[in-house]
Amino acid sequence: MQAQNKYQRFSKIGLVSSGLVLGLMLSLTYSAVAEKMVKPQLPLEDLRAFAEVFGKIKSDYVEPVADKKLISEAISGMLTGLDPHSTYMDVDAFKDMQAATQGEFGGLGIEVGMEDGLVKVISPIEDSPAYKAGIKSGDLIMKLDDTPVKGLNLNDAVKRMRGKPDTPIVLTVLRKTEPKPLTFTLVRAVIKNKSVKYKMTEPGYAYARVTQFQEHTGEDLAKAIQTMHTENKGPFKGFILDLRNDPGGLLNGAVGVAAAFLPKDTLVVYTEGRAADSKMQLTANPENYARGGATNDYIRDIPADLKTVPMVVLINAGSASASEIVAGALQDHKRATLVGIRTFGKGSVQTIMPMNNGAAIKLTTARYFTPKGRSIQAKGIDPDYIVEDGTDQSNNIHEADLTGHLSNPKDAQAGVATQTDKTSTTKDAAKAKLNEKKYAEPTGPIEPASKDDIQFTQAMNFLKGKPVIHTEPAKVEPAKT
Repeated sequence: MQAQNKYQRFSKIGLVSSGLVLGLMLSLTYSAVAEKMVKPQLPLEDLRAFAEVFGKIKSDYVEPVADKKLISEAISGMLTGLDPHSTYMDVDAFKDMQAATQGEFGGLGIEVGMEDGLVKVISPIEDSPAYKAGIKSGDLIMKLDDTPVKGLNLNDAVKRMRGKPDTPIVLTVLRKTEPKPLTFTLVRAVIKNKSVKYKMTEPGYAYARVTQFQEHTGEDLAKAIQTMHTENKGPFKGFILDLRNDPGGLLNGAVGVAAAFLPKDTLVVYTEGRAADSKMQLTANPENYARGGATNDYIRDIPADLKTVPMVVLINAGSASASEIVAGALQDHKRATLVGIRTFGKGSVQTIMPMNNGAAIKLTTARYFTPKGRSIQAKGIDPDYIVEDGTDQSNNIHEADLTGHLSNPKDAQAGVATQTDKTSTTKDAAKAKLNEKKYAEPTGPIEPASKDDIQFTQAMNFLKGKPVIHTEPAKVEPAKT
């Protein structure tokens, strides 16, 4: 019975991510939540109004509409009206989402939301067709092949972007920094998202990049650390953990990654929600990150110097949810120095609840907090050193830019409004460009951990005790190595 309770607790660890991914929704958790025997009082007057509208559509709409479609759309609207991350998944979308955390799925590899009737790119997934073509965070997709996005809901747009591998699709994109729309011809692919990439950047200095928190991310990172340690033939002089453009994923994966660098039983994150089972304190303990607990503790054998090696975490506006949990924990415990720009600011946890019809709902069930009690919801995490990547930062988007986002509880207590009214340049520019006929040329991404990667080079400077070129006074002393 005790083992069963531990498994149920582990399975409740929800997934934290930013939104929809082309071809799937990015929030799967192994928390197949137990059905709750809740019998709420039904609002009879409102239900009568719903039945009346349903009847009017059935009798008077210009074309016949199937009952199943009307009910499905009503459920979808009920969830999407709550916040940007709660949603209804039909059977196919649920299956796609389940495939995502296994690290392989079909699509273009873009995490997206909706803004002013256009599809907004939150983050391209590294090594995906979209990433290689140069799609960037903040891009607004206005046309799919010859079909305007205006008038489509997000699910319809995503379905149009899905398709068989090796089939092409043309995206017409508005980018705030470009005077004309961009066109991208992408070829759909089965995306094998390698969660952890790593290398020794030079003798003594290790680099690991987490692109998405999947089922085996913690184990993959532990193996990468052991491989680099063997290659280095001794303790590291410095370690860089790159969480840029990582949109999130499984919460237990985030706990596992943080636990690799923190002492055992250190608090990593805690969650608060209305339901009793949404209140959790997750520590650097195998019970909270390893399926099977201590018997499958993949961190147990990593080198001891990982707990003390001078460390930098790279973050940017594409670092969301699980990424922010790791960055926040390491910053709160003064275990690492954060370099880059402010993170996305998604501080809520979504739980996947399978339905009897094979579909599922993704429901926001809790807010999460860093060990020191910070909520990053609609705020993000500020780096210790602000280092821009050399591009126009005005193209970045954050949780606070999303329509209907949850408020930050600290602001709510203080009576501060956090709902952002996006009336400014992005919307105006998007509308002004809709009728453009000529297209600018897209550009590709900068290779992470290369000489052209400004944030990486400044992180290396910090680890070596050299001056860091940044836009804010230093908050911490450089590590002496």
